[in-house]
Amino acid sequence: MRLASLIALSLFAATAAHAAGWQEVASPFDQQRLAHIDEARSKGMSEAQAGPDMATIGEVLGRPGGPAHDIAGSWRCRTIKLGGLTPSVVYSWFRCSIADRGGHLFFRKLSGSQRTSGWLYPNSDGTYVYLGASSMSSEPWHSYSGSAASVGAPATPDDQIGLLSGLGEGHARIEMPYPVQESTFDVLELRR
Repeated sequence: MRLASLIALSLFAATAAHAAGWQEVASPFDQQRLAHIDEARSKGMSEAQAGPDMATIGEVLGRPGGPAHDIAGSWRCRTIKLGGLTPSVVYSWFRCSIADRGGHLFFRKLSGSQRTSGWLYPNSDGTYVYLGASSMSSEPWHSYSGSAASVGAPATPDDQIGLLSGLGEGHARIEMPYPVQESTFDVLELRR
């Protein structure tokens, strides 16, 4: 009985969060990060100039993103980190998925030592705001904390905010400005 109540409560909380817009769920700290996405991208690109990965970075960030269509399903994905501790890092390809969960899209990076998961909120321009969290594969999946960040802290190190946009058929990206750890700008490239 108690387990059923907890499951019902968690489903209600997830549904209530999606009835709200992403701005009502995201912390003020994360809203500011997303508001400065162009600045973070530019700074990350500038810092990455000293690294060997500019050809790959240019393929992913060299053109504007647009609406993302038909994104549910399986993807190959890789993380690209710009600036911060190193000029740039381009990781190998891993498995990702975007699933429809009761009319709301949920993203997951399924393989690799670092996992990522969270909800996608549609924008009027056909892009999506990503609110998620990172975790290590040895840990349970983390959830976005939003306004419930650690007591006295504006954000948790695991929280992520980003913008998912399309780059053509079978190609998309999630741009994550000013991650709390390691880099200045992260991009998760998605390909089918």
